Parts: sequence; structure tokens; C-alpha cells
Amino acid sequence: MLFHGRGADEHDLYPLLDLLDPERRLAGYTPRAPLALPPMGAHWYVVPRVGYPDPATFASSYALAAEWVDGLGFPPEQTILGGFSQGAVMSLALGLGRGRPRPAAIVAFSGFVPTVDGWEPDLSSPVPPVAIGHGTYDDVIPVTFGRAARDLIGAENVLYREYPLGHQIDPGFLDEVRRWLPL
Repeated sequence: MLFHGRGADEHDLYPLLDLLDPERRLAGYTPRAPLALPPMGAHWYVVPRVGYPDPATFASSYALAAEWVDGLGFPPEQTILGGFSQGAVMSLALGLGRGRPRPAAIVAFSGFVPTVDGWEPDLSSPVPPVAIGHGTYDDVIPVTFGRAARDLIGAENVLYREYPLGHQIDPGFLDEVRRWLPL
């Protein structure tokens, strides 16, 4: 399951499904965020400050996304959550949230583990494997947020890469994630 970023839609990351799973061994899904906010596109939550989602909109979208993921009926241990930007935040939140089932893996491109009232991570063992990729020149979500996510989760559980790009996904890291995925 791939969750898109702020201002995009459910079609934005769809091409990544083929790049990450070219043999199509998995069923791929890309949900649409529930909020329509200016200037355009769909959003998972309001952004008062990077790293700190608005609690009300985050909680609402988190509940809807959890219901959607759970409603697909796949066992959590056979589910991979991934996303870009706000979608990375949602993937990390759903995969690490207290009381949520552990997925097979989490992939986060240019995101962070949120700091938001009403949500907290469960980092008790076993933490699912996590891949985090972040551009060192990212001016939307600075690379320090990717590093903080790696450090919070624990480097021993994380495939972490930085690349000399802005707020985008490195094709080389996509290839590495494809080989890393527990398929």
C-alpha cells in the first residue's frame, strides 16, 4: 500500500507499484487522502509546522486509513506500508502506532515519525523492518527528520539512505528497496 504526499492523489505513486514489485507478486493499492485543502489535491492532515501534524485532522485521517488498511482483509504480516512525504508519515504512523498490528515492512520516502497529541509510536520488539530514504537538499521536509526517524526506530531495524536530491525519490534507492522488500 502506497500513500501519496500532500497535494497529490491516489494516482501519484501508482507507477511505483511496478517498480517495487515488477513480477506483481503482491496486490498493490494506493488510497486517496480524505482532505481537500488549498491550493489543490488531497491531503492527509493540515500542516501547522513540519513534523507536527494538526491533531484533529491527523486523528481523523489516521482512523480512516487504519480502517481502510484493515478492511482490505490482508494479514498484517503480509502487508507492506509505504509512502512519500505525508504518505510516508501515514505509513510510519500506521505501522508503528500503539495498538496497531505490525506490517511486514514499512517504506518511508521523505517523511518523519509524527509528533502529535493522541498518537504515539510503539517501538517495542519486534519492530518491523523499515526503509527510509531522504534527500539531503529537501527543503520541504529537511533531512534531519529522516535522521530522527532512523534514530528513534533504531538503526538496527532500518535501511537508511540519504541522496543528493530535494523533496523527491531517488531511483537508485527505489531499486535498493525493491531488492530489500520481504516478498
